[in-house]
Amino acid sequence: MKYNFITIEGNIGAGKTTLAHLLAKRFNARLILEEFADNPFLPKFYENPQQYAFPLELFFMAERFKQLKELLQQKDLFQNVTISDYLFTKCLLFAKVNLPDDEFRLYQRLFEIIHQQLIQPDLLIYLHAPVKKLQENIRRRNRPYEQAIPNEYLFNIQETYTHYIKQHDIKTLFIDASNADFLSNDIHLNIILDALDKDYDDGQHYLTLP
Repeated sequence: MKYNFITIEGNIGAGKTTLAHLLAKRFNARLILEEFADNPFLPKFYENPQQYAFPLELFFMAERFKQLKELLQQKDLFQNVTISDYLFTKCLLFAKVNLPDDEFRLYQRLFEIIHQQLIQPDLLIYLHAPVKKLQENIRRRNRPYEQAIPNEYLFNIQETYTHYIKQHDIKTLFIDASNADFLSNDIHLNIILDALDKDYDDGQHYLTLP
């Protein structure tokens, strides 16, 4: 394994957690999963975004920072690889979509203070899927508060992610996951495993799953 810290990112319903579980099992890696269910503002946000966006994003940022700071500082002699199903920068990206300008500027100041204290991943795997595919996955996993997410919101999140990745010097494996089925199709997982066996220069590298 050429990478010590891999982060998997993508839109809501892209398959981040599923892929993180499979890769962690394959590499006997330490697994860091986002604890979204602990955020008490999440169901309220989907019902009333304007009222609950700021406390939602603050809670997420505080919990993500605490989790990453604690786990990445711990050394495990038996697990040299760490795989996470979120990038800490997603705090800023979701906040940019969800917050009005004045609240976002305040949030950004807080983010910049704590972001520099964290270790950055060696490789980012970004799963890109069309909104129709995302909605199918969201319906399938059947979290009640997600079922009314509008297509426009998912599209805005998608655009924010891809713009950020293209504008920043992040070593990224950009995967077209339009047909992704990591649980049932071993070919899809093996394509990613083969890609992780390669050395990449900085920048974006693209894969399409058949």
